Amino acid sequence: MRSLKNRPTMAERRHLTDAGMVLAPGSMIGIFGGGQLGRMLALAAAPLGLKCHIYCPDPQSPAFDVAAARTIAAYDDEGALDRFAGSLDVVTYEFENIDLAAVERLAKTVPVRPGARALAVAQDRLAEKTFLQDAGIAVAPFAAVDCLAGLENAVAAIGRPAVLKTRRLGYDGKGQTPITKDTDLDGALQEVGGAASIVEGFIDFTKEVSVIAVRGADGATACYDVAENVHREHILHTSTVPAAILPETATDARRIAEHIMTTLDYVGVLGVEFFVTEVDGRESLLVNEIAPRVHNSGHWTQDACAVSQFENHIRAVAGWPLGPTGRHADAVMTNLIGAEADAWAALAADTAARLHLYGKNETRPGRKMGHVNRLSSRT
Repeated sequence: MRSLKNRPTMAERRHLTDAGMVLAPGSMIGIFGGGQLGRMLALAAAPLGLKCHIYCPDPQSPAFDVAAARTIAAYDDEGALDRFAGSLDVVTYEFENIDLAAVERLAKTVPVRPGARALAVAQDRLAEKTFLQDAGIAVAPFAAVDCLAGLENAVAAIGRPAVLKTRRLGYDGKGQTPITKDTDLDGALQEVGGAASIVEGFIDFTKEVSVIAVRGADGATACYDVAENVHREHILHTSTVPAAILPETATDARRIAEHIMTTLDYVGVLGVEFFVTEVDGRESLLVNEIAPRVHNSGHWTQDACAVSQFENHIRAVAGWPLGPTGRHADAVMTNLIGAEADAWAALAADTAARLHLYGKNETRPGRKMGHVNRLSSRT
């Protein structure tokens, strides 16, 4: 790595990136999206001497507060995208519901990590389930739905209960509706706006867990410990580490996550969500979904690990060696949803709590406003 005194020009930094070498301190990382994940990525980049340029159409984006540069423009503004790409050494993104064409346009000028393939897989539930199945990874039974007749055929094949989910733009329980023995299928299709969808078989799981994994530009991989997740009204409420699962189940979860990253030739942090099922006392895993970005269930790494998921994502996309993923404490991460963040003064006074607020300008029901990490001695 070059010294700060002899910092390379932008042209030299781009050459380093294209050659697979590390970006020098002072390089500029573009982040597509300006929410809390972009904010925490920019905060993680700063101690490494790396700068971040946030691209987001919302002028109130909380990531703008901590970034070196900002672009306020629509995600399909080709002129703004080209100017953005021209200022950068590498691009990453903080959420997957973005226009694939925009990412592909950026990639013509500057490396994009993770690549467009991972984004295309993750933002379409049918593509995601098909990819996982083809990779030999267990998922819930599923079938594509494009119309009422297709829904009727899918439910007949998969059975009830089941879940109807839109193929795109669903998160935190949005874009899905349950199908029970009494559900009117036409009404269910209208519930998701008649959008192209999939039907997934209902899984009788014992718990939900996730793995935060990371893969470097050199192909090195690492995983954080498995977190056990509890949802409330379809939004993640808590993530607890370590998860109450068998050691061999945790090993399987990490192996699956690493297999996904290798198959996608992935660079960066990947979140993998699992259902844990149990038959005759034996645990097994089904992948629920993947997220090609830093993930809410990995926020505990900020305080329980020497290197957080955010720093490791920055390290990976910049071509740096990955940092250690081991934890020095057990942890419980609790999301602060809506008005729960109004208790910030009491949380700040709690010596057992590490408070992280996102700087959002408006509190709304169901909106993620921050989170709290509580640590305890490692068991």
